[in-house]
Amino acid sequence: MRFLRNIYHTIFDTNGKFLIDSDNRLYNLYLVFFILFISCKQNQEPNETFYLAFRPNILWITCEDMSPHLGCYGDSVARTPVLDQLASEGIRYTNVYSVSGVCAPSRSALITGMYPTTIGSMHMRTMTRTSAIDQVTDPELLAIPTYEAVPPPEVKCFPEYLRMAGYYCTNNSKEDYQFRAPVTVWDESSNQAHWRNRKPGQPFFAVFNFTVTHESQIWTRAKDTLITDPQRVFVPPYYPDSPVIRRDIARNYDNIALMDDMVRGVLEELRHEGLMDSTIVFFYSDHGDGLPRSKRWIYDSGIKVPLLIRYPDLWQAGSVSRELVSFIDFAPTVLSLAGIPVPDHIQGQPFAGSQKAESRKYIYAAKDRMDPAMDNRRAVRDERYKYIKNYMPERPYVQFIPYRDRMALMQELFRYERDALLDDVHKLWFRKTKPPEELYDTWNDPYEINNLAENPEYKQVLERLREAHIIWEKETDDWGLIKETELIKNLWPPDGIQPTSAPPEFISTKTEKDGLVQVIVRSSTTGASIGYKINGVGPWQVYYKPIELSKSDTLIALAHRIGYKPSEVTQFIFE
Repeated sequence: MRFLRNIYHTIFDTNGKFLIDSDNRLYNLYLVFFILFISCKQNQEPNETFYLAFRPNILWITCEDMSPHLGCYGDSVARTPVLDQLASEGIRYTNVYSVSGVCAPSRSALITGMYPTTIGSMHMRTMTRTSAIDQVTDPELLAIPTYEAVPPPEVKCFPEYLRMAGYYCTNNSKEDYQFRAPVTVWDESSNQAHWRNRKPGQPFFAVFNFTVTHESQIWTRAKDTLITDPQRVFVPPYYPDSPVIRRDIARNYDNIALMDDMVRGVLEELRHEGLMDSTIVFFYSDHGDGLPRSKRWIYDSGIKVPLLIRYPDLWQAGSVSRELVSFIDFAPTVLSLAGIPVPDHIQGQPFAGSQKAESRKYIYAAKDRMDPAMDNRRAVRDERYKYIKNYMPERPYVQFIPYRDRMALMQELFRYERDALLDDVHKLWFRKTKPPEELYDTWNDPYEINNLAENPEYKQVLERLREAHIIWEKETDDWGLIKETELIKNLWPPDGIQPTSAPPEFISTKTEKDGLVQVIVRSSTTGASIGYKINGVGPWQVYYKPIELSKSDTLIALAHRIGYKPSEVTQFIFE
């Protein structure tokens, strides 16, 4: 393995840039690949870097609202043979965390590699309002308009970098980034998007997202025949044990089993097309369980997720990684695996590939407004301890969230609370105020019940994590600490009205080739991505270098900075 890595680093620098300076680079590249191939065959040793040189395909299979309820994570109730097999062929990560206990902020982190609190995407939601707005009476909430998150100008959706490197990028099909994705992000984003639509031999990055495990499916599928035995499920200690609660937990397991079979279909397509030996496969969930006190919360039940990664050569098959991983690390890791330099502005760090960073010491998470429920909480966690800072301790834990309240399990909790049937542990979540700080030993208290913040034996732990939280908040410029109406003015200064990206401008020069011109395209809006089409063919392409055109070609372009309105489409006039 060391021999192969040495060969790799003689031709690529730490950012994946080709180093050999020769008049016959192609010959040298073929020669090195041949040596790598023979070495792998002779040594029969799994080799991650061998595939990096070949620009591997990368497939994300994702589901929604699911903690690590898989057989491979030791859950005896789960019926997940497909994902259990995937785990046996890859690496199973046991300390992976979303940045939020809800989907849209988490997805904004996944697509940008940035914390939602840095780019203004931490509130759930920003682009729409709850359908129960007529039931909201808080004037502060009613004053919040719809808006889009606006990252700093250097921030891009990471598939743009892949597309510039020649990847075909597809999303099937949920986006939900808290901003409208520029046309430059995906070759295709729809429920028909698929890697097979690429050019022959073109590497791909493809996302398939399954919604059957979403919290809404617990009540939507309530009348379906229940397969999981409710008597076999584990009832977390923060719930009372009742038939209604057991039934909804069992329904969640049934939905997970359905999702597992859907994953089978995608993997069978990959095998049928002979792509398993050239594709790195990720499986993960967008945050923790969709059940009450999990979804929308920054306890581990809301942010801890499964992650499985299978490499083409079964590298480290069946192994377990306990290193801390955050959702902001996913984007730079994909770039690292593809051999693409990770931009300096990205807050995440690669946990695999040629640019793999040192393991994290902490992960961070945030909870802000959830639909009509106003809150402001921050969390920092190391391998063992979780610290939570409550910035609105005067507000209750359980607030009005009409979407969540549709679930029978939640209605059962309300009934228990109304009838004074909750025990001391169950009552914790129904408290009308919060302590300023919370501290949990997750090894001995995985459900985060026993708050140690005032226990003198844990003073040093509390102070260490509190300091880590303060440093993170300052370094990441936490926008969740200001009122949302003021936030919008900061995103769209000076008056909170959404600006429009400036339209593309064209600069052309004649080339040495007769009848051809080279066109530079730019926008005066700093940070705007520019998409273009030649002769109206195919998806919008990402502009990153001058375009060569003939007189018979038609060039159109548009500009779009994330969080701004896209520009009008403009056409280059050949003169």
